[in-house]
Amino acid sequence: MSQNAQIVMDAVRAADHDRYLTALYAPADKRDALFSLYAFNAEIAGIRDRIHEPLPGEVRLQWWRDVVATGGEAGAGHPVADSLNTSIAAFNLPKPAFDNMLEARIFDLYDDPMPSRIDLEGYCGETAAALIQLAAMVLDPVEAPRFAELAGRAGCAQAITGLLLLLPLHRKRGQCFVPVDILAAAGSSPEEFVAGDGGPGAKRAVAAMIALAWDHLSAFEQGASALPVSLRPAFLPLALSRAYLTKMESGSPLDGVTRLSALRRHWLLLRRAGKGWPAL
Repeated sequence: MSQNAQIVMDAVRAADHDRYLTALYAPADKRDALFSLYAFNAEIAGIRDRIHEPLPGEVRLQWWRDVVATGGEAGAGHPVADSLNTSIAAFNLPKPAFDNMLEARIFDLYDDPMPSRIDLEGYCGETAAALIQLAAMVLDPVEAPRFAELAGRAGCAQAITGLLLLLPLHRKRGQCFVPVDILAAAGSSPEEFVAGDGGPGAKRAVAAMIALAWDHLSAFEQGASALPVSLRPAFLPLALSRAYLTKMESGSPLDGVTRLSALRRHWLLLRRAGKGWPAL
Protein backbone atom coordinates (compact mmCIF):
# COMPACT_ATOMS: atom_id res chain seq x y z
CA MET A 1 0.00 0.00 0.00
CA SER A 2 1.32 3.44 -0.95
CA GLN A 3 1.81 6.13 1.66
CA ASN A 4 -1.03 8.15 0.13
CA ALA A 5 -3.40 5.18 0.24
CA GLN A 6 -2.46 4.54 3.86
CA ILE A 7 -3.24 8.16 4.78
CA VAL A 8 -6.65 7.96 3.09
CA MET A 9 -7.49 4.64 4.73
CA ASP A 10 -6.46 5.96 8.15
CA ALA A 11 -8.65 9.03 7.61
CA VAL A 12 -11.69 6.83 7.00
CA ARG A 13 -10.87 4.62 9.95
CA ALA A 14 -10.76 7.69 12.22
CA ALA A 15 -13.75 9.61 10.83
CA ASP A 16 -16.17 6.89 9.67
CA HIS A 17 -15.29 3.60 11.32
CA ASP A 18 -18.45 1.79 10.21
CA ARG A 19 -17.76 2.43 6.52
CA TYR A 20 -14.09 1.62 7.10
CA LEU A 21 -15.10 -1.84 8.31
CA THR A 22 -17.41 -2.42 5.33
CA ALA A 23 -14.66 -1.56 2.84
CA LEU A 24 -12.49 -4.34 4.24
CA TYR A 25 -14.97 -6.85 2.78
CA ALA A 26 -14.40 -5.54 -0.75
CA PRO A 27 -11.86 -7.13 -3.13
CA ALA A 28 -8.36 -5.85 -2.47
CA ASP A 29 -8.14 -4.12 -5.85
CA LYS A 30 -11.27 -2.06 -5.11
CA ARG A 31 -10.55 -0.98 -1.55
CA ASP A 32 -8.43 2.07 -2.33
CA ALA A 33 -11.22 3.50 -4.48
CA LEU A 34 -13.83 2.85 -1.78
CA PHE A 35 -11.62 4.47 0.83
CA SER A 36 -11.21 7.51 -1.43
CA LEU A 37 -15.00 7.86 -1.72
CA TYR A 38 -15.54 7.43 2.00
CA ALA A 39 -12.71 9.83 2.87
CA PHE A 40 -14.20 12.45 0.53
CA ASN A 41 -17.60 11.96 2.15
CA ALA A 42 -16.10 12.32 5.63
CA GLU A 43 -14.28 15.48 4.56
CA ILE A 44 -17.38 17.26 3.28
CA ALA A 45 -19.69 15.91 6.00
CA GLY A 46 -17.34 17.22 8.67
CA ILE A 47 -16.84 20.73 7.31
CA ARG A 48 -19.22 22.30 9.82
CA ASP A 49 -17.37 20.63 12.69
CA ARG A 50 -14.07 22.13 11.53
CA ILE A 51 -15.23 25.43 10.04
CA HIS A 52 -17.88 27.03 12.21
CA GLU A 53 -18.94 29.86 9.88
CA PRO A 54 -21.12 29.17 6.82
CA LEU A 55 -19.30 31.28 4.24
CA PRO A 56 -15.84 29.75 4.82
CA GLY A 57 -17.61 26.39 4.75
CA GLU A 58 -19.04 27.18 1.32
CA VAL A 59 -15.56 28.17 0.16
CA ARG A 60 -14.32 24.74 1.22
CA LEU A 61 -17.14 23.02 -0.65
CA GLN A 62 -16.23 25.07 -3.73
CA TRP A 63 -12.63 23.92 -3.36
CA TRP A 64 -13.85 20.33 -3.59
CA ARG A 65 -15.94 21.22 -6.65
CA ASP A 66 -12.78 22.50 -8.29
CA VAL A 67 -10.92 19.33 -7.29
CA VAL A 68 -13.50 17.16 -9.06
CA ALA A 69 -13.95 19.47 -12.05
CA THR A 70 -10.24 19.81 -12.85
CA GLY A 71 -9.46 16.14 -12.50
CA GLY A 72 -6.44 16.71 -10.29
CA GLU A 73 -5.12 20.18 -11.12
CA ALA A 74 -6.85 21.73 -8.10
CA GLY A 75 -5.94 20.05 -4.85
CA ALA A 76 -2.82 18.37 -6.18
CA GLY A 77 -0.82 17.00 -3.26
CA HIS A 78 -3.84 16.62 -1.01
CA PRO A 79 -4.01 12.85 -0.31
CA VAL A 80 -7.79 12.56 -0.40
CA ALA A 81 -8.14 14.80 -3.45
CA ASP A 82 -5.46 12.90 -5.36
CA SER A 83 -6.96 9.55 -4.42
CA LEU A 84 -10.48 10.67 -5.32
CA ASN A 85 -9.49 11.91 -8.77
CA THR A 86 -7.59 8.69 -9.43
CA SER A 87 -10.73 6.71 -8.55
CA ILE A 88 -13.02 8.90 -10.66
CA ALA A 89 -10.78 8.39 -13.69
CA ALA A 90 -10.13 4.68 -13.10
CA PHE A 91 -13.79 3.73 -12.64
CA ASN A 92 -15.40 6.38 -14.87
CA LEU A 93 -17.45 7.75 -11.99
CA PRO A 94 -19.98 10.47 -12.93
CA LYS A 95 -18.80 13.89 -11.82
CA PRO A 96 -22.34 15.33 -11.57
CA ALA A 97 -22.97 12.96 -8.65
CA PHE A 98 -20.16 14.66 -6.74
CA ASP A 99 -21.50 18.12 -7.65
CA ASN A 100 -24.93 17.15 -6.32
CA MET A 101 -23.40 15.79 -3.14
CA LEU A 102 -21.50 19.02 -2.56
CA GLU A 103 -24.59 21.11 -3.28
CA ALA A 104 -26.61 19.11 -0.75
CA ARG A 105 -23.95 19.64 1.91
CA ILE A 106 -24.52 23.40 1.84
CA PHE A 107 -27.55 22.70 4.02
CA ASP A 108 -25.24 21.37 6.75
CA LEU A 109 -23.56 24.76 7.11
CA TYR A 110 -26.65 26.68 8.15
CA ASP A 111 -29.36 26.35 10.79
CA ASP A 112 -32.26 26.54 8.35
CA PRO A 113 -35.00 23.99 9.12
CA MET A 114 -35.50 20.99 6.83
CA PRO A 115 -38.73 22.04 5.04
CA SER A 116 -40.41 18.67 4.47
CA ARG A 117 -40.03 14.92 4.39
CA ILE A 118 -39.61 15.10 0.59
CA ASP A 119 -36.72 17.55 1.07
CA LEU A 120 -35.14 15.24 3.66
CA GLU A 121 -35.38 12.26 1.31
CA GLY A 122 -33.87 14.37 -1.48
CA TYR A 123 -30.99 15.30 0.81
CA CYS A 124 -30.47 11.63 1.69
CA GLY A 125 -30.59 10.68 -1.99
CA GLU A 126 -27.88 13.15 -2.96
CA THR A 127 -25.60 12.19 -0.05
CA ALA A 128 -25.79 8.67 1.39
CA ALA A 129 -27.66 7.06 -1.54
CA ALA A 130 -25.29 8.61 -4.08
CA LEU A 131 -22.33 7.35 -2.09
CA ILE A 132 -23.73 3.80 -2.09
CA GLN A 133 -24.33 3.96 -5.84
CA LEU A 134 -20.81 5.28 -6.51
CA ALA A 135 -19.35 2.48 -4.37
CA ALA A 136 -21.47 -0.01 -6.34
CA MET A 137 -20.07 1.37 -9.61
CA VAL A 138 -16.56 0.79 -8.31
CA LEU A 139 -17.38 -2.77 -7.27
CA ASP A 140 -19.34 -3.90 -10.33
CA PRO A 141 -20.13 -1.30 -13.01
CA VAL A 142 -22.21 -3.81 -14.99
CA GLU A 143 -24.56 -4.75 -12.15
CA ALA A 144 -24.66 -1.40 -10.32
CA PRO A 145 -27.25 0.35 -12.55
CA ARG A 146 -29.80 -2.40 -11.88
CA PHE A 147 -29.80 -1.52 -8.19
CA ALA A 148 -29.94 2.28 -8.34
CA GLU A 149 -33.46 2.36 -6.90
CA LEU A 150 -32.45 0.01 -4.10
CA ALA A 151 -29.48 2.29 -3.39
CA GLY A 152 -31.97 5.14 -3.00
CA ARG A 153 -33.93 3.27 -0.34
CA ALA A 154 -30.73 2.11 1.35
CA GLY A 155 -29.32 5.63 1.39
CA CYS A 156 -32.46 7.09 2.96
CA ALA A 157 -32.50 4.40 5.64
CA GLN A 158 -28.82 4.83 6.41
CA ALA A 159 -28.84 8.63 6.34
CA ILE A 160 -31.93 9.06 8.51
CA THR A 161 -30.47 6.58 10.98
CA GLY A 162 -27.24 8.58 10.94
CA LEU A 163 -29.08 11.85 11.56
CA LEU A 164 -30.80 10.26 14.55
CA LEU A 165 -27.42 9.12 15.87
CA LEU A 166 -26.16 12.71 15.57
CA LEU A 167 -29.30 14.22 17.07
CA PRO A 168 -27.67 15.30 20.38
CA LEU A 169 -24.90 17.12 18.48
CA HIS A 170 -27.30 18.79 16.06
CA ARG A 171 -29.62 19.98 18.83
CA LYS A 172 -26.67 21.32 20.82
CA ARG A 173 -25.66 23.60 17.96
CA GLY A 174 -29.23 24.60 17.10
CA GLN A 175 -29.54 22.54 13.94
CA CYS A 176 -32.71 20.62 13.05
CA PHE A 177 -32.82 17.92 10.38
CA VAL A 178 -36.29 16.77 11.46
CA PRO A 179 -38.61 18.11 8.73
CA VAL A 180 -41.01 20.90 9.57
CA ASP A 181 -44.04 18.86 8.46
CA ILE A 182 -43.09 15.97 10.76
CA LEU A 183 -42.55 18.39 13.64
CA ALA A 184 -45.90 20.08 13.00
CA ALA A 185 -47.69 16.72 13.00
CA ALA A 186 -46.01 15.97 16.35
CA GLY A 187 -47.12 19.33 17.78
CA SER A 188 -43.67 20.90 17.70
CA SER A 189 -41.52 23.29 15.69
CA PRO A 190 -37.82 23.55 14.79
CA GLU A 191 -37.28 26.27 17.41
CA GLU A 192 -38.93 24.25 20.15
CA PHE A 193 -37.24 21.00 19.12
CA VAL A 194 -33.70 22.32 19.50
CA ALA A 195 -34.39 24.20 22.76
CA GLY A 196 -34.02 22.62 26.19
CA ASP A 197 -35.53 19.15 26.35
CA GLY A 198 -37.25 19.62 22.99
CA GLY A 199 -40.71 20.15 24.38
CA PRO A 200 -43.63 17.74 24.62
CA GLY A 201 -43.65 16.96 20.89
CA ALA A 202 -39.97 16.02 20.63
CA LYS A 203 -40.37 12.32 21.40
CA ARG A 204 -43.27 12.02 18.97
CA ALA A 205 -41.17 13.68 16.25
CA VAL A 206 -38.24 11.36 16.92
CA ALA A 207 -40.56 8.35 16.84
CA ALA A 208 -41.82 9.52 13.44
CA MET A 209 -38.24 9.81 12.18
CA ILE A 210 -37.45 6.32 13.42
CA ALA A 211 -40.59 5.05 11.65
CA LEU A 212 -39.49 6.77 8.43
CA ALA A 213 -36.08 5.14 8.64
CA TRP A 214 -37.76 1.75 9.22
CA ASP A 215 -39.96 2.32 6.17
CA HIS A 216 -36.95 2.81 3.90
CA LEU A 217 -35.00 0.02 5.54
CA SER A 218 -37.89 -2.43 5.07
CA ALA A 219 -38.18 -1.45 1.40
CA PHE A 220 -34.45 -2.02 0.99
CA GLU A 221 -34.56 -5.40 2.72
CA GLN A 222 -37.42 -6.57 0.50
CA GLY A 223 -35.15 -6.24 -2.54
CA ALA A 224 -31.77 -6.90 -0.94
CA SER A 225 -31.83 -10.67 -1.48
CA ALA A 226 -31.32 -9.99 -5.20
CA LEU A 227 -28.03 -8.15 -4.62
CA PRO A 228 -25.12 -9.96 -6.25
CA VAL A 229 -22.19 -10.82 -4.02
CA SER A 230 -20.08 -8.30 -5.93
CA LEU A 231 -22.21 -5.39 -4.68
CA ARG A 232 -22.64 -6.42 -1.05
CA PRO A 233 -19.78 -4.28 0.34
CA ALA A 234 -21.45 -1.09 -0.96
CA PHE A 235 -24.64 -1.92 0.95
CA LEU A 236 -23.05 -3.40 4.08
CA PRO A 237 -23.61 -0.30 6.25
CA LEU A 238 -27.30 -1.28 6.18
CA ALA A 239 -26.37 -4.33 8.25
CA LEU A 240 -25.89 -1.92 11.14
CA SER A 241 -28.93 0.31 10.52
CA ARG A 242 -31.43 -2.28 11.79
CA ALA A 243 -29.46 -2.74 15.01
CA TYR A 244 -29.15 1.01 15.58
CA LEU A 245 -32.87 1.58 14.99
CA THR A 246 -33.84 -1.31 17.26
CA LYS A 247 -31.72 0.15 20.03
CA MET A 248 -33.21 3.60 19.50
CA GLU A 249 -36.70 2.24 20.04
CA SER A 250 -35.76 1.21 23.57
CA GLY A 251 -33.79 4.36 24.35
CA SER A 252 -34.57 7.67 22.68
CA PRO A 253 -31.78 9.45 20.74
CA LEU A 254 -32.88 12.56 22.65
CA ASP A 255 -31.33 11.04 25.76
CA GLY A 256 -27.84 10.53 24.31
CA VAL A 257 -25.81 8.91 21.55
CA THR A 258 -26.89 5.39 20.56
CA ARG A 259 -23.93 3.02 20.35
CA LEU A 260 -23.24 -0.56 19.30
CA SER A 261 -20.29 -2.45 20.71
CA ALA A 262 -17.37 -3.15 18.38
CA LEU A 263 -18.02 -6.88 18.70
CA ARG A 264 -21.68 -6.45 17.71
CA ARG A 265 -20.78 -4.35 14.68
CA HIS A 266 -18.14 -6.83 13.51
CA TRP A 267 -20.56 -9.74 13.87
CA LEU A 268 -23.38 -8.04 11.97
CA LEU A 269 -21.09 -7.07 9.10
CA LEU A 270 -19.50 -10.52 8.93
CA ARG A 271 -22.89 -12.22 8.78
CA ARG A 272 -24.25 -10.00 6.01
CA ALA A 273 -20.99 -10.08 4.04
CA GLY A 274 -21.10 -13.86 4.05
CA LYS A 275 -24.82 -14.59 3.70
CA GLY A 276 -26.31 -11.41 2.30
CA TRP A 277 -29.92 -10.53 3.08
CA PRO A 278 -32.48 -13.35 3.15
CA ALA A 279 -35.54 -13.17 0.92
CA LEU A 280 -38.59 -11.75 2.73
